[in-house]
Amino acid sequence: MATEAPAHGGYLDILRAPHAARLLTGTLIGRLPNGTGPIAMTLFVRDLGGSYTLAGGLIAAYGVSNAIGQPLLGRAVDLKGQPRVQLPAAVLSALGMALFALTGIGHLALAYAAVVIAGLFTPPLEGGLRALWPSVLGREDRVHRAYALDAVAQEVMFTVGPLLVTLLVALRSPAAALLVINVLGILGALAVVLSEPSRTWRSAPREAHWLGALRSPGLLALLGSFFFVGLALGSITVAAVAYADDRGTPSVYGWLMAALGLGALAGGVVYGARQWAGAPERRLRVLVGLLAVCYLPLMLTPGPVAMTGLSVLSGIFLAPVLACAFIVVDRHAPRGTVTEAFSWLVTTFGVGAALGSAVAGPAVELAGTVAGFAVAGAGGLVALLVLLATGRVLAAPDMPGGPGAAARHAVGETAPTAVHAEKSAH
Repeated sequence: MATEAPAHGGYLDILRAPHAARLLTGTLIGRLPNGTGPIAMTLFVRDLGGSYTLAGGLIAAYGVSNAIGQPLLGRAVDLKGQPRVQLPAAVLSALGMALFALTGIGHLALAYAAVVIAGLFTPPLEGGLRALWPSVLGREDRVHRAYALDAVAQEVMFTVGPLLVTLLVALRSPAAALLVINVLGILGALAVVLSEPSRTWRSAPREAHWLGALRSPGLLALLGSFFFVGLALGSITVAAVAYADDRGTPSVYGWLMAALGLGALAGGVVYGARQWAGAPERRLRVLVGLLAVCYLPLMLTPGPVAMTGLSVLSGIFLAPVLACAFIVVDRHAPRGTVTEAFSWLVTTFGVGAALGSAVAGPAVELAGTVAGFAVAGAGGLVALLVLLATGRVLAAPDMPGGPGAAARHAVGETAPTAVHAEKSAH
């Protein structure tokens, strides 16, 4: 069940809050290298004559190292604060990708080392932003709406990002695209860490436990599902390049990726414009099921115009899935692990995407473009099965501190909080 959001609870209300627009914009720009990295890396490797398998392998190395680095850096942010971790990490990540862009694939060991550095030190800006929302916005109903806005804004980046990479490649080269987007990434991180909320934010006290956020069974169940959502999306990245090559029009790739982002943008706008009743865990199962169904038509691989339309369809439920997942993370993460918990979501998604890229490359070379898109369909269906199999665990957000404890933290004084809108629906 859904109701229209009141005017005072809309996106404009969120953006008018002090610091909100700056934090959102800075985070999106700061995440540009990570969001467009696989696209730029694929085009760079292909431009140098490398194979799809090599491109997939490098993207997988980048994704796996990113997956290792995100929760570690997220835990460091929870313990040390944002500026002392986010900016140095952004600089080191950019230096790694610059090394890759300048040395190419002539020495594979060096190429792999460079992308591992870039991935390992990718700053956890995404988790950091979600940690800041409660202190900036106060009421938890506004925080939930900010999660939806966050997901919508990501899709703006995923719509504009591929077009920006395509433009930079056309004007200069894939290497130039890699360098430019990483310089922009540093500037975005700088805008975030110099803001007052980022400088003064401190995590809530946490229970000392070596597992950190991973001691939550519900969070583990969610991460298991999102691994396969990431796998589906990662395979589309490689399969779309193969589709563009089949058609003899490389620019089609950028349009397909932008169309996927546009679909997610539209879906996110509609989803965030309403207040949803009922447990978010149940709603997430429905949304992931719809996402999986919309991946399947990509295997038809029709002409470019129709394929662009199918790409829009495949993205429709992506932003709603992400926005709903953010609330589920908030309900299941242990107190004092806010950045780490959200970073684990990013990590799991990234590992899945890396594996999807690695699997789709050989699948395309062995069985054609359709096989690459089949990996996406399979990933979506398995993601749904994981949620169905773990429904009982997800139905009980009982971690220390209660539902939503992870999202509450101090910024000078404790930020005002309210009872979860979602909790009241039970």
